[in-house]
Amino acid sequence: MTSLNPLFAVRSAVFGRVRAWSLESQQGARRNALVANTALAARRAERQDVDAYFAALRPKSPAAQFPTAVHR
Repeated sequence: MTSLNPLFAVRSAVFGRVRAWSLESQQGARRNALVANTALAARRAERQDVDAYFAALRPKSPAAQFPTAVHR
């Protein structure tokens, strides 16, 4: 059933566009969050690799190099 009122078509188009905008907005926000999460994960992995590399370069303390005798 169609309305004879010319504003009905305009109103329907506006409401349809508003509904579509909210969906598109949410999808865009979700896409941006996924991109940001991927970038942060890559930076975290790189930072952990660098930390592990520097930890391997750090000289061991003399006490840690020799086994500790157990006294009973």
